[in-house]
Amino acid sequence: MKKNAVLLLEYDGSRYGGWQRQKGEDNTIQGKLETVLEKMTGTFQEVHGSGRTDAGVHALGQVANVHLDTELSEEEVAAYLNHYLPDDIRVLEIKWAKERFHSRLWAREKTYTYWVETGTKSPVFQRRYLYALGEPLDRKAMEQAAGLLCGTHDFSSFCTDRNKKKSAVRTLKRIEIHSHGSRLEFVMTGDGFLYNMVRILVGTLIEVGQGKREPRSVPEILEAKDRRAAGFTAPARGLFLKEVTYETELFEGIRR
Repeated sequence: MKKNAVLLLEYDGSRYGGWQRQKGEDNTIQGKLETVLEKMTGTFQEVHGSGRTDAGVHALGQVANVHLDTELSEEEVAAYLNHYLPDDIRVLEIKWAKERFHSRLWAREKTYTYWVETGTKSPVFQRRYLYALGEPLDRKAMEQAAGLLCGTHDFSSFCTDRNKKKSAVRTLKRIEIHSHGSRLEFVMTGDGFLYNMVRILVGTLIEVGQGKREPRSVPEILEAKDRRAAGFTAPARGLFLKEVTYETELFEGIRR
């Protein structure tokens, strides 16, 4: 009898072509997981992620699920995966879930963090995990703009390659900006995010912080529903999927 295994994962996305398995791209997080699971079970196992992180994006708390025909325990499956996965992908925890559970469809909200270095020289050991902007930003102005971005909006202006048949309406529940010395941490929580949405939001806020845009321009950007109206797409290396949350009764036992 197959069991629905829910995986809590962390990974360094620096050398991968993103989460999703793709034609002509073998080096993906999903692909690596499926290769090891096929080795473990003898048959192909499709892994479903809570979201498709882009090439170069990292995760501290990605959630995925896969239906496995195995007699191994949760701990034994986790140990097997961690033994054969590359060192930059790690299974933090595995739990059996209800058969109908789906990591993407049942997700309630996601939290991303993005790191920006405003100092003139990036820290040596963190340089692969932040955007080395190298100039000061007006945090107060960015927070004003962030307040106007929060809420339920059509975020078409903050998405690239959008499928016009699907709604771009999302609820952005919070944007917080924290200072850590010369580094800024942008924290965003929402019920879902469009393709490149977090990176475009950060790029737009950075332009506000640089004085290139006024905070009051945010409603106009939203109203335009045009990618050209928003700011640049911040580099992937500063972005982390921090956490995916579910209703407690559906996902009991997984750290949140």
